[in-house]
Amino acid sequence: MSKRLTFGKNQAVATPESAWRKRKDAWEHLGYVLSEISSEHQDGPGRKEHELEAGRLLGLLASIEPYWANPGLDYFNEVSGLMSSGHYADAMRLVYQANQSFRTITQYVDLEGHEGIQAETDEPGTSTPGGTKPYVPMVEILLLDNGPADEIARFTEELAAQRQRTDPFHYNFIVVPSVEDALAAVLINPSIQGVVLTARFELATRRRLSSTLHKFIVNRTAGYFESTRQIQRLLDLEEILDKLHPQIPVYLMAGVALESIAHEITGRFRRIFSRNDGMDLHLSIIAEVIERYHTPFFNALQKHAKRPGGVFHAMPISRAGSVQNSPWARDLVDFYGKNLLLAETSATSGGLDSLLDPQSSIKKAHELAARAFGSHRTYFVTNGTSTANKIVHQSILAPGDIVLVDRNCHKSHHYSLVLAGAHVSYLEAYPLNEHSMYGAVPLRDIKARLLQLRREGLLHKVKMVTLTNCTFDGIIYDPRRVMEECLAIKPDLVFLWDEAWFAFASFHPVYRQRTAMSVAKVLEEEMETQEYQQRHARQAKDLPAPGTSDRPENDDAWLNTRLIPDPEQVRLRVYSTQSTHKTLTSLRQGSMIHVFDQDFAMRNLNAFREAYMTHTSTSPNYQILASLDIGRRQAELEGYALVQRQVDLAQSICRAMGRNTLLGKYFRILDSKDLIPADYRCSTSATPVRDGLAAWDEAWQNDEFVVDPSRLTLDISRTGVDGDTFKHQYLMDGHSIQVNKTSRTSVLLMTNIGTTRSAVAHLIEVLVKIAEELERKKRLDGRVLAMGKTTDQHQVCLPDFSFFAPEFDTGGGSGDLRKAYYLTYQDPATHFLSSAQIRARIIAGEQIVSAVFVTPYPPGFPVLVPGQVVTLNILDYMDRLDTREIHGYHQDLGYQVFTHESLEELKPASSTA
Repeated sequence: MSKRLTFGKNQAVATPESAWRKRKDAWEHLGYVLSEISSEHQDGPGRKEHELEAGRLLGLLASIEPYWANPGLDYFNEVSGLMSSGHYADAMRLVYQANQSFRTITQYVDLEGHEGIQAETDEPGTSTPGGTKPYVPMVEILLLDNGPADEIARFTEELAAQRQRTDPFHYNFIVVPSVEDALAAVLINPSIQGVVLTARFELATRRRLSSTLHKFIVNRTAGYFESTRQIQRLLDLEEILDKLHPQIPVYLMAGVALESIAHEITGRFRRIFSRNDGMDLHLSIIAEVIERYHTPFFNALQKHAKRPGGVFHAMPISRAGSVQNSPWARDLVDFYGKNLLLAETSATSGGLDSLLDPQSSIKKAHELAARAFGSHRTYFVTNGTSTANKIVHQSILAPGDIVLVDRNCHKSHHYSLVLAGAHVSYLEAYPLNEHSMYGAVPLRDIKARLLQLRREGLLHKVKMVTLTNCTFDGIIYDPRRVMEECLAIKPDLVFLWDEAWFAFASFHPVYRQRTAMSVAKVLEEEMETQEYQQRHARQAKDLPAPGTSDRPENDDAWLNTRLIPDPEQVRLRVYSTQSTHKTLTSLRQGSMIHVFDQDFAMRNLNAFREAYMTHTSTSPNYQILASLDIGRRQAELEGYALVQRQVDLAQSICRAMGRNTLLGKYFRILDSKDLIPADYRCSTSATPVRDGLAAWDEAWQNDEFVVDPSRLTLDISRTGVDGDTFKHQYLMDGHSIQVNKTSRTSVLLMTNIGTTRSAVAHLIEVLVKIAEELERKKRLDGRVLAMGKTTDQHQVCLPDFSFFAPEFDTGGGSGDLRKAYYLTYQDPATHFLSSAQIRARIIAGEQIVSAVFVTPYPPGFPVLVPGQVVTLNILDYMDRLDTREIHGYHQDLGYQVFTHESLEELKPASSTA
């Protein structure tokens, strides 16, 4: 007789960021353990250990599986029962079948209603290799109901009976009895595509949640559920779910006459049903997922490609006409495939629409993207975020307007401001000299600049603040604090948030609170409340009068107070540009502009259209547009799952490096304490995400700056190899590992929604090999003999923006880039000087002024801009740079600077002005 398995205790429910991995690993490892038990003799030497391991794995799965529908708790109980009765081989077969479902996020069901697994190579709605039954995708719907079990079972069976063979997907219910269980399910199971609430529920769970998950839920529910009225508690829960996952629809199943509560819940739930409305609920669930799945432009492009016809317009390559029968160009078809070329056209009819004047499929795609990202309006851009930035700047700024901008922002902003003719007031990010990089601009410095402009009588000219969120190195602002406090000084400020690296953030509850569109929505809602108006009134009563040129010290109170804007005066005007292709699914150069502007229709619609026309091609790439449509669909349906995975994989790199002594000898991942000075952090944790969801969320709610946990700055200073050499020689050329950014002492590693566990394992393996090679080449004195260039241990401080020359200074720390830029067109207004020549002239007391942008890559920010005075510190920095690529600097000629004579000619005009 087989031994009866002794089960371990159920473990606490895992944290959301690791639940997907722990669940997958537990099922897979359980299959291996069961195969070992099945293959051993009854009393084999390893049997006892394997049975104990199986019990531990069952305990882990018992804590997680109740929050999944597929394979789900019943399936798990069947496996558990077989193991308890000693039928290990039968249990193993069930476990192996379940393991196939972890190949993709979405599971499948056959059209006879039997749950099953589809092979990776199959398409939904086709036969599996060994059978004839077609399969469709299976999604999961959360049902909150603490009623009698038999009644709930009848209800879910009634819904399952509504299935039709023509349904594009099927769904199963996860049934939970309490609010805490519902929130835990939504957090740890990213497959949930809808929530159905009933009035029968408890508040607290009877299960054991992990301490960090429970603390997160407690924090997010604080202030809610204080009313004893069940309808108010339902409204509270809907609001919490909307903040966690606004993409997931919430339905209410009321147990009372609907008309008696309709006035209280209007607009809060996706739809309201009685328990007898099973068919309508079923159809609503199906319709809502289809709506998110719908890609209007991609669908139109597919139809166009399948339509026969003749081409009598531009583009010989259209429908592969110029290449499919060519012996010299046929390989283009072979490489890319026919569909790509069948979809090539310059037509805007037949449902394809015009990007410059969208009326049908592109217009609908824009609307769906606006819903997904929480904007008032969204526009697709097919030539990158550089163009998106130019469009926004040109639509807002007129010549002479002042814009506050981070000097370290992407070069497209600087060139945009030249085109717009705006006067630029550069803001300095805090430097990280040890790591040769910049952080972000402290809010106090932004406020100080605005207050300075107010004292100098120039505040009325300030139009916009432009900041990068998040930075290339992963430093993230608190947009709420920035916008609130700046609007308290100037209520009509426009904000442009360059979120080129942050498009994914809208689809995760912790990340989302630091995105421009989400914050704009929250501020709009809160400013309409009486409580917010009262808070402002109390602060306004206590704040002293603004500082003046005679009494600047009056502004100290404004600098030291967390300011609250006047909701009666504020106009929220927020723009976000995102490189969709950088962090979500899109072809290269696919970007979006998101608009949350309360005055857009009245003040900026026409200007925006003209700017959009100015910078948008009349022949946009349709493949890029289609990929943006697809990227939005994917983000809405599985964005949360993908972002969770992205974060967890990044942290697995950190954990692996922490466990390996040799890696720790040469490499280190920089944490929050390295990248953010203590003055800008309330939290004390160096790595909040590794301390659990609650600590991560708390830090992101309170700290001025935080670090994106999916962006890892690898400190390589102890290798003796500079970042550029390490990137090219070791990672890219040596092992085909691609990275974007380096500094003199670091390499930036990024996980994204496409990163796999295999890629992470390969990276760790490569770093170990490099460390082993470095170890072998150690000198006898313990120093590293680098295989390439060595880093210079003498640090050179990163150069701040110096100042604009008087000829281009427009007051308030701002300058006229455009004036300087176009002065170079006058020959001979400029000449070239070497670093040594400039040094000699500066020492002799001469002022040297840059005529162009000088931008080294890395770090990618302009060290000099047109009209800026060159300093010795800037020359020191540039002379010690070992980067291969410097825009605006000529290796043979040196720096392009203005001649003394050209600047002298400007002085009379300058003094007259």
